[in-house]
Parts: sequence; C-alpha cells; structure tokens
Amino acid sequence: MTRRKKLERFLGLQKDIQSHNESEIHDAITIARLKSGPVHINIPFDEPLYETVDELSINPKPFSISDRTEKIDEFEIKSLLDVWHSAKRKMILVGVLQPNSIEEQWIQELADDDSILVFTETTSNLHHPDFFPGIDKMIAPLEEEELQLLQPDILLTFGGLVVSKKIKAFLRQYKPEDHWHVDLFKANDTFFNLDKHIKLTPNTFLKSFLPQVTHHTKSDYKTNWLKVRQKRRKLHDDYIKTIPFSDFTVFNVLLKSIPKQSNLQVGNSSAIRYTQLFQLRKDIAVFCNRGTSGIDGSTSTAIGAAVANKLRTTFVTGDLSFFYDSNALWNNYIPRNFRVIVINNQGGGIFRILPGHKNTENFDTFFETKHQLTAKQLCEMYGFEYVKATNESSLEEVLDRFYNVSKKPKLLEVFTPSTTNDNVLLDYFKFIK
Repeated sequence: MTRRKKLERFLGLQKDIQSHNESEIHDAITIARLKSGPVHINIPFDEPLYETVDELSINPKPFSISDRTEKIDEFEIKSLLDVWHSAKRKMILVGVLQPNSIEEQWIQELADDDSILVFTETTSNLHHPDFFPGIDKMIAPLEEEELQLLQPDILLTFGGLVVSKKIKAFLRQYKPEDHWHVDLFKANDTFFNLDKHIKLTPNTFLKSFLPQVTHHTKSDYKTNWLKVRQKRRKLHDDYIKTIPFSDFTVFNVLLKSIPKQSNLQVGNSSAIRYTQLFQLRKDIAVFCNRGTSGIDGSTSTAIGAAVANKLRTTFVTGDLSFFYDSNALWNNYIPRNFRVIVINNQGGGIFRILPGHKNTENFDTFFETKHQLTAKQLCEMYGFEYVKATNESSLEEVLDRFYNVSKKPKLLEVFTPSTTNDNVLLDYFKFIK
C-alpha cells in the first residue's frame, strides 16, 4: 500500500471516528433533554496524554430539539372532572418542584377553592397565603378524630419525593378514595394507593383541567384547617421564646438571614427537616438532594449549583454531612459570594430523636457518631474565610456581616449542645398540641 493510500485510509478512519463521537454526544444530550435527567459521557485519551491540539477535534452538531409534545387525553380529563366535582375534601400535595413551574393563574385558582388544601414543602417552591407549608407542624399534634376530618376524598400529587414522614404515615393510614399523580415520566406509589398516572407536566395538567371545572364544591374543608394553621403558627412563635440555644434556635435565626433573591441549598437529614418547620420567603428558591435519605453529595451539589447559577447560593448543612463530602471544597471555581453554614452538634443528632436507648457506647459510636471535629482547618486548607458562633447573640452578630462582599467564600460553623437538641424538638410537637 502506497504512503498516499495509507494516509487516505487513516484520514477516512479518523473522520468516521469523529462522526461517530459527535453523533454519540448529540444523542446523549438529546436523551438528557427528553428525559429531564443527567447522562454520563466518558472521554478516552490516547497516550501520550500530554499532547495538545490547536482546535477541538470533536464538533457536535448545533443542538436543537423541539418542545416536548404533551398529549392531552380529553376523555380522561372529563372522567376526572366528574370525580372532582363530587369531592368535598381535595388535598394537593406538592413534592420537589423547580421555581416558577406553575403559572400564577392556576395557583390562584387552586387557592380560591374552599374544598382544596394545598400542602407544600420548602422544596416545592410554591407559595400562596392560603397554602399549607409546615406539614409536620400541622399533622403531628392531631388526634384520631381530627385525622379523620383531614382525610381527603381525592389526593392529587405532583413534583418529586416528599420529605415529611408524617404526611406519608397519615396518607398510608387514612387513604383517599382516589390518588392521581401528575408527572411526565414517574409515578411513585408512595402511599400505596395510586390509581391514576397523568403523564403531563403539572402546569399543563392544571391549564387543561381547571378551566373545565364548572363550579367550586361547597365545603368548609379549607376554612377549618386555616384556623388550625393560625393556631399552630402562634404556638410555634410562643415556643421559640421559651427554648434554650439549640438547633431549633439556629434555624429560626439563620433562615431569616438568607439574602433576598437567592438560592438556598439544604443538606439532607436533619437540616431539611428543621427547615420544613419554618416559613421561608417567596424570593428564596430551595433545593435539596431528595430521592434518597443519604447525606452524601450534599456539599458537592451545593457547590455545583453555586458555580452554575448566577444567583448567590447559601448552603445549610449538618456536621456529618459536611465532613463526609468535604472534598467538594477542592476545586478552583467556587464563587466568592458562596456561603456555607454548618450546624455542628458533634454527631448525627437526628438519631437522638428516634425511639430507643441513648447515651450508650454503642449509640454514641455507631449511630450518633460523636466527634470533636471542626471545619476551621478545612477552611484554612481550601481558602475559605472561617467564622463561628456558640450562642444566639454571637450567631446574630456574625450573620450581620456574613453575607457582605468578600475576597473568599465564607463558612460559618455554629456549635450547638448535642444533648439538648432532641428534647427541644420533641417538646415542640407536644407544645403546639
């Protein structure tokens, strides 16, 4: 074979490989868009690894995809309307949802119906004065008779997984007659009672469904529970005035300090459960790694969000979660306005809330994982400005300047007493009863 033919063969092979790679990358991006999820692309490097080229050898086609077509089954919509009109107690439960997923018009329409309760979580990013955030605060104190009055005829769910254990337990025991879940892809049967999966985005469903609702069913469902909500909120405020410095105190103070028009990333486990008990402003978008209950990856997710998003990001996390994923700090792209708040109660404090024997060697070592670590040395190593607080007054003083412009990202470590937090939280649910 002549030298020229060898060169032509080599160039033809290179062209085929490049075309194949470009096609594969384009397909991967298409799948990510269509499925609304991540894809993983492996890129092999030939040895020697250190050679460079003047131009990129991979040039995927310009990516474009038409908007997803959602098929609306009008017959199905009409069959749902008959059930909807007859129900006097309708509950809408919203899980993890991106901000601005639902148009204001449909939010208001739901709020205007006295037969509807809309339960939201901080990760729902859905707000209205007549909605019901703080689900655990509402449900935990209820007696048998009250739980029966809360039991819905219809449960409509949308969004991702729900944080509240109490709403899960309630709906598994006091099952609705009908449970509909709205989502393009998934329908988790969380309450073991799912009978209809509506494959639309929530906004498309509400846009198609609500204009066909001919009347609001006469009901005192929402009115009665709004009164309960008002009482709970007053008792919540009263309780905070009585408690010692604890995790509960810290979340009450720091959640009020989050900057306007910003993103809040929350660690899994106790951090997100405490956050659920408080009302957050509408201008704060809240995110958390829901889907599993593990603490791993929360710090990495928060830093990735801070890098990718133009809005400033604050990350609130527990100590074990933070230390477990501390390698996330080892990168060169963390924005200077990124803020981390670590609540350090010297272990996995959430385990102290669960029933069982505490203050034993086995419990301290294998469940609570007691430790004496601090984040100070990590901050020195990774170039974070470090501050700490050990009581409410020092916390408020630090927060006054914590979000100010700085040359480095900042970390605030708040130390709380490990043997106080569980009693404060457990007594909270007794108090609001």
